[in-house]
Amino acid sequence: MKQLARESMRRFTSSLLTLHWTRCASSKLAVLFALTASVSACTSETHHFDEATLDADLKAAQKTANVVGLLAEVQTPDGNVRARAGVAELGSNDPVPWDAVFRVASTTKTFTSVVVLQLVGEGKLSLEDSVDKWLPGVVSGNGNDGAKITIRQLLQHTSGLFDYVMDSELQQAYVEDFERVCQDATPPEGLVAYGLKHAPLFEPGTRWAYSNTNYVLLEMAIQKITGRSWADEVRQRIIGRLGLLHTYAMGFDPKLPGPHAHSYFMIPNVPPIDATECSTMHTADSALISSTADLNAFFKALVRGELLRPQELAEMQKTVEAPDDQFPNGRYGLGLQWTPLSCGGGYWHHAGDSPTGFHTRTGVTADGRRSVVISMSSTVDFLKTNAATAALTDHALCDAQE
Repeated sequence: MKQLARESMRRFTSSLLTLHWTRCASSKLAVLFALTASVSACTSETHHFDEATLDADLKAAQKTANVVGLLAEVQTPDGNVRARAGVAELGSNDPVPWDAVFRVASTTKTFTSVVVLQLVGEGKLSLEDSVDKWLPGVVSGNGNDGAKITIRQLLQHTSGLFDYVMDSELQQAYVEDFERVCQDATPPEGLVAYGLKHAPLFEPGTRWAYSNTNYVLLEMAIQKITGRSWADEVRQRIIGRLGLLHTYAMGFDPKLPGPHAHSYFMIPNVPPIDATECSTMHTADSALISSTADLNAFFKALVRGELLRPQELAEMQKTVEAPDDQFPNGRYGLGLQWTPLSCGGGYWHHAGDSPTGFHTRTGVTADGRRSVVISMSSTVDFLKTNAATAALTDHALCDAQE
């Protein structure tokens, strides 16, 4: 039984650590949408979108994907709509708090990209600068060469660098000693070292492959360029500028500073492990804590040009094909993803999935008039989760149109 549990955990961890975002337009996902028939899936039909509609969609998603708790907020020119489903904590009937904060995981990458692009706009670096220019000698060994990789390629995941979270030593630690890993305090240089143990996946600029190593290197470059920490730059340049009252860069502090749901490390055949207060994510690839209201405000401000000059925003929105086994036909810019909508046009977003059980889905229309944020705590069925949240997002952004 112990061996079965360990093998289940190993397979689950591998699946979780490679999961990064959700898509809606793929024909392959059309099959998955059938799993969420009670959720209004991608369709050209329009319906009146209100709290009851969102509530029904969210409850269907919670039931279909077996998520512990969900919270969603849709913002439109006509006002905000919120809904929640499931529970805040296993063994309790308490709902997820309306103003809950949560770990946004890889959605952090969009914040990091904004900081880098602001520095570009200020003339402090160029997207075509090599990594070696700012971090000489850091990316080396095993065929890795920082002189051949640009800042743009780090932002766009076209560097070819191995994703440190896929390192077998690190994955084994999650499997065999999660309680210790939960309080991990490995500095950025240590995380990068996990990635550089491996040969590059391809020559820089020739392909696309998601790698958290890229954004940890960007954190190190930001500190080198500004003389301030990545967290300080995010606080000054984005959090303070937009007045985001519930967005935090906590570093190694595992506490969640406000009302929150509980998250769980969940795998088949093993009792759930409460991982709510884990510090495994403390770098620029995944460190931020936020709320549905703050993330909606951030993404709307971003696409409206309130954080970047037109030149840098245009660079951020230049996308490349980003094929993925689970979500084909996607496109990725500089820390920002584009997905078509069934009703025409598309939306910008970045998802986040934490091994500690928090999952974030976002979406904002190109004009910044409508947005949606979904926070989930703990699920073991990611295909159904992504199908349900992709359908909900498409429904919310299409049906909220005037």
